Amino acid sequence: MVETSDQWILERTGIRQRHMARQGETTADLATMAAKQVLERSGVDAKDIDMIIVATITPDMQLPSTACLVQDRIGATKAWGFDLSAACCGFLYGLQVAVQFVISGAHKNVLVIGIDVMSSIIDYTDRQTCIIFGDGGGAALIQPTANESEGCFIDFLHEVDGSGGEFLCLPGGGSKNPTSHETVDKRMHYVYQDGQAVFKFATRKMAEVCLRLLERNGLTGDDVDVFIPHQANLRIIKSVVERLQVSMDKVVINIDEYGNTTAGTLPLALETAVQTKRIKKGDLVLLGAMGAGYSAGAALMRWGI
Repeated sequence: MVETSDQWILERTGIRQRHMARQGETTADLATMAAKQVLERSGVDAKDIDMIIVATITPDMQLPSTACLVQDRIGATKAWGFDLSAACCGFLYGLQVAVQFVISGAHKNVLVIGIDVMSSIIDYTDRQTCIIFGDGGGAALIQPTANESEGCFIDFLHEVDGSGGEFLCLPGGGSKNPTSHETVDKRMHYVYQDGQAVFKFATRKMAEVCLRLLERNGLTGDDVDVFIPHQANLRIIKSVVERLQVSMDKVVINIDEYGNTTAGTLPLALETAVQTKRIKKGDLVLLGAMGAGYSAGAALMRWGI
């Protein structure tokens, strides 16, 4: 479809394959499946969910929110919720929102879902984007714990820099460029990316926020047991790991299998860590992300499962 090859893609991104939603399968469909799976694993009844946060840039529609659709489909009759649009940082930001509601005592069960059906907004004639993005994601349940040994979030650091907004965006369909024949003809309803600018930002900023978070907690890369980065590009991940001075055997990488699923990468990587037994109770886990906005973030947690 574009001038490229498997070797070219693999060398520049680390991606071997990606997954695509079935025809007609939406973000709400995938989010509902993820939500049901996490509820089954945790043994929590949907009626006990207090809040649902869906991190996505591919909602089923502009309104209502995907969170509303998921709430109805899983039968979370007492829950409220909303969508969070922060692209690749969405799941990480959603986790912190959930944590703050739990810490405050306002809620006991907060469902955080990171899902994107990127195939719905990708121009498959644009080599800069079409080789990178896939569909998928996952869900997590945030609850209070009696003590730190049961797992806890330690600290977080988030940033946005709107001066980089033009380099990774979806120009059409908003109040600036409402949908019209012209916006469709100009292919403005697909993701636009200045690959070089985004790459430079990502390699610098994800490492920077992770290092600052570690430093203010009196930690170094050696103290990290598991590093779970946003899966944007293997070269970006390796550059960040080098700056953090974290051993590669501590880094969870699955971009080769899923590509960049935007808000879905961190929950998918967490699931990979669990399924491959790369993460165990008591581990110090560092999460890092960067993406459109520009946005960036990092979080430290003690794994308790």
